[in-house]
Amino acid sequence: MSLTPAPIRAAFRQAVSEAWAGGAGALLPIGFFAGAAMLVPFTIGSDAGQLAAIGTGVLWVALALASLVSMERLFQADLEDGTLDLWAQEDAPLFMIAAAKMLAHWLVSGLPLVILTPLIGITLQLPVSDLLPAMLAYGLGGLAFFLWGGVAGALAASVPRGGLLIALLALPLFIPTAIFGSLSAQADSIGPNLLFLAASTLFALAVAPFAASAALRLAVD
Repeated sequence: MSLTPAPIRAAFRQAVSEAWAGGAGALLPIGFFAGAAMLVPFTIGSDAGQLAAIGTGVLWVALALASLVSMERLFQADLEDGTLDLWAQEDAPLFMIAAAKMLAHWLVSGLPLVILTPLIGITLQLPVSDLLPAMLAYGLGGLAFFLWGGVAGALAASVPRGGLLIALLALPLFIPTAIFGSLSAQADSIGPNLLFLAASTLFALAVAPFAASAALRLAVD
């Protein structure tokens, strides 16, 4: 089977356009992320030490949940309109098409969350010197979240209103990334845990596209 890049490029462009469907679809994860993080000072008070102590964990939880907001329609629309059936018959491997869609989804909906983390971190009294290393950690972790969320979205593609199912499937897969991500913020262990976080993201890159393509083939069949 020869590799045909045209379907992969088409899937990438389609995912980018779908992310903005409905007016401001790509802004939903951003709004959820900012809203969830900004509610914390109103619920626990404005004590700088207390906010700094929990700020990193709050950002990781908000990032994990925000990555699930728009996963329900990642592959579901393709299954409903028959696009997925056409992709399954293309020369391009289905796992590469799934990877292209998940990467496009992360670039449109996930990367802005990473860029937003310094502003939210300052609000949560995180040290300014830790914000740039934190962006690297959130970038790696956010990519892993979107990859595993894409697998859950593929598994739930044939389920109407499968948002709850996606959350139930994806959240257990988020645990290693969340653990290493939160530990990487500790000054005395940032190096080793950042490497473990990078390893977990590389594992997601290696496994998630194949798992998503297997789930999509089951949905087509």
